[in-house]
Amino acid sequence: MFDDYLRALKDRLLAPVARSVGPALHPSVVSVLAFLLGVGAAALAWRGAFAAALLLWLANRTLDGLDGTLARVHGTGSDLGGYLDILLDFVVYALLPLALVAGTPSRPVALAGVFLEGAFFVNAASWMYLAAILERRAQGAEARGERTTITMPPGLVAGAETVVFYSLFLLLPGRLAALFTVMGALVLVNVVQRFAWAARHLRAAPQSPR
Repeated sequence: MFDDYLRALKDRLLAPVARSVGPALHPSVVSVLAFLLGVGAAALAWRGAFAAALLLWLANRTLDGLDGTLARVHGTGSDLGGYLDILLDFVVYALLPLALVAGTPSRPVALAGVFLEGAFFVNAASWMYLAAILERRAQGAEARGERTTITMPPGLVAGAETVVFYSLFLLLPGRLAALFTVMGALVLVNVVQRFAWAARHLRAAPQSPR
C-alpha cells in the first residue's frame, strides 16, 4: 500500500551506500546474499531463536532494498536480475511462515499457516498475470514510471506491510494463529481489489506498442 512512497525513500537513503560500494558489487550478488540471510532467518525461527531470526529477517529486507538501488545508481540492472530478485524473495516469503509452523506444534497455527500460504498463492496469480497483461499492453512499469522491472499493481498488503507482519510473527510467536489469519485475509483483499480494477480497465482493446 505504501510501497511507491517507501521505494523512493529507500532509494534516497541507500543511494549513498550504493555509490560508496561502487559498481564492482553486482546487484544479483546482493540478492543472493539477502536470500541466504532469509533462509537463515527461517532456520532460526524453526529452532525458536526468534530474536536472532528477526535480525536476519531485517538484514534480508535491507539487502533486498540495496540490490535495486545498486542497479539504478550504477546502471547494472537487467531483466534476469529482476527475475532472480523476485524469485528469491518469494522463496523467503514462503519459507518463514512454514518454518514457524514446523517449529510450533499447534493445530490452529498449522491451519492458519496453510490459509496464509494459500492466500499468497492466489495473490501471486492476481498480480503477476495482471502485470503481464499490462506489460503486453504497453501500460507496464516503464509507462507508469515505476522503479521496478515489471509493474506491480498496488494492493492493501505489499512489501512494506509484509515486513511489518513478518516482524510481528517473530516478535509475537504466541500470536501466530491470529497474525497468520489476519494477514491471509488482508492478502485476499488484494485479490478482490485487483480483480475489481481489472474488470474496470481491461475491457478496452489493448494499446498498440509504440
